Amino acid sequence: MDQVPSLPIGSRRNEDIALDLMKFIAMTTGYGRTGTPSAGFQGATTPAKPEEYADHLLKLFGRCLDAVQGRK
Repeated sequence: MDQVPSLPIGSRRNEDIALDLMKFIAMTTGYGRTGTPSAGFQGATTPAKPEEYADHLLKLFGRCLDAVQGRK
């Protein structure tokens, strides 16, 4: 198993921060969910299958990780 480098107390990995950001965006906006549109950001299309919803969330996580790491 990969070794996680020891971090000073209070430090968080970029992946953890990106995951929290993704969860916040997904929960507050309904990102990628099927159903009626609501206020906030919406994907280009609403997925019909759970696999499509999961794909939307994975793409959102990648975008959040890029943002946390300072990439565009």
